[in-house]
Amino acid sequence: MIEQIMKNSDEFARWRKDIHANPELGFEEQRTAELVACKLESWGFDEVHRNIAKTGVVGVLRGHTPSDNPLEKAIGLRADMDALPMQELNEFEHRSKHQGRMHACGHDGHTVMLLAAAWYLSEHRDFSGTVYFIFQPAEEGLAGAKAMIDEGLFDRFPCERIYGVHNMPGIPEGDVWVKEGPFMASTDRFIIEITGKGGHGAMPHQAIDQLSSC
Repeated sequence: MIEQIMKNSDEFARWRKDIHANPELGFEEQRTAELVACKLESWGFDEVHRNIAKTGVVGVLRGHTPSDNPLEKAIGLRADMDALPMQELNEFEHRSKHQGRMHACGHDGHTVMLLAAAWYLSEHRDFSGTVYFIFQPAEEGLAGAKAMIDEGLFDRFPCERIYGVHNMPGIPEGDVWVKEGPFMASTDRFIIEITGKGGHGAMPHQAIDQLSSC
């Protein structure tokens, strides 16, 4: 498997550079989603579903190996597609073509990694059951996964398990690191309300410094 994928590594790299040069923010990944869907269709996927949670794509690939299980197993493989609202300062040829948008978190790579897996499995359907290839929009703080689930993702594509991967610069090339339980950071939001007496900076004696008095 690895040897076959490596033979196509130059092609995969071209796809990543193209996506990197054309970053799209959450729920705006029209170009990226169409690129993904067209490739899945060109590889003979059984089904390709567009516009899930606006720009999400799901490809359905069924194996050709008979299963002893009357209820075929199904797994999901997932990648995110969106970029970040920040300016790219790199100067290489495939840097972002769009001001204020950049693939700074590696989702261009995630998308192509999943496309590479989709290509390989479409060429070698010697497995039983179904694989759902889930290309998620709006991972960067906009809850794209929840939006897909709210639109019936797992009702339409029920998965026994779902797998995702995140790049990690600094680990040796070709290595895959796994860990039981939570892995890597997550984000959350909270609101702090501070009640006090405001005033003018020139007359601090008439106000209360709410922060230092907490």
